[in-house]
Amino acid sequence: MAKGYWIGRMDVKDAAVYDTYRAANAAPLKAYGAKFLVRGGQQDVREGDWRSRTVVLEFASYADAVACYESDAYRAAKDIRLPVADADMIIVEGYDG
Repeated sequence: MAKGYWIGRMDVKDAAVYDTYRAANAAPLKAYGAKFLVRGGQQDVREGDWRSRTVVLEFASYADAVACYESDAYRAAKDIRLPVADADMIIVEGYDG
């Protein structure tokens, strides 16, 4: 079974409130077995436009990735993030060649 991934790109406008979002999303991410593969860090944009922060999370399956995003606990956390970060988020199924 292919894994699932969240790929998020963000421009954070208020770091203190964003830290509150990170604390609030810890429980749902743990409940759905998410593993951070990328969490901020240095990046070098070689083509196209990008945002200042990139996050990649891995889930055991695409279904788990979708279920976590749609969970009440994550929605509550997301409501904290929305006013303080411009973001692009995608959930993608991994390659299971």
